[in-house]
Amino acid sequence: MWISTRAQYGLRALIEIGRHHGESVSLRDVSRRQGISLHYLEQLVASLRRAGFVKSVRGAKGGYQLARAPQDITAYEVVVVMEGSIAPVACVEEDHECTSSSVCGTQDLWKRVDDALRDVLGSSTLRDLIQEAEVNEHGRLIQLA
Repeated sequence: MWISTRAQYGLRALIEIGRHHGESVSLRDVSRRQGISLHYLEQLVASLRRAGFVKSVRGAKGGYQLARAPQDITAYEVVVVMEGSIAPVACVEEDHECTSSSVCGTQDLWKRVDDALRDVLGSSTLRDLIQEAEVNEHGRLIQLA
């Protein structure tokens, strides 16, 4: 299973926006803090906005905010929006009918992998990821002191 930078950076952008706890944050600030090109970030945030994860705020203190509470957004939802299907192989995709199931010895394995991936991503909320990011940053700051 390969998760593209599109999904990885999309989650990182949401975490960064969510860390501002309801205050607007500019994409330039997200780009700088996360090391993501501003041009690429603009494309990602357009997808995140269309999916209802973020909203734009106009004006002097404009930028982006989360459109939903962080506890109501799962990593699974974000990855699916950014990636499409996350099935490790085609035969376990929801709309796929496997023609080799009677002779294939690996379909059950791939189904377990798919279930585990969906379980981990589905049980990880944006709030969880924001809290982990803040703990990790706090730990790095302590190590630097």
